[in-house]
Amino acid sequence: MSVVVIGGNECMAARYKNICEAYNCKAKVFTKMPSDFESKLGNPDLMVVFTGTCSHKMVNSVNQKSRKNDIPVARIHSSSASALKSVLEQYCV
Repeated sequence: MSVVVIGGNECMAARYKNICEAYNCKAKVFTKMPSDFESKLGNPDLMVVFTGTCSHKMVNSVNQKSRKNDIPVARIHSSSASALKSVLEQYCV
């Protein structure tokens, strides 16, 4: 399963990837919005958005991509490791 994590803390990016690997998921992490963001998202099985640390423009791009390709989006306000684990437990079991 492939997961894209949007938002969160820069210092936690490696930890987000490790948590996803523990749930047998490949992960991409975007803490900041790169150029050509929507094409870099790819076509994942799940997108996780940390709404507390994510720009409005990034959320809009995620919503557009989600609607076009019918990708589930999990929105969480907290950008903690335990919040990511709880989402992955719901979707990756």
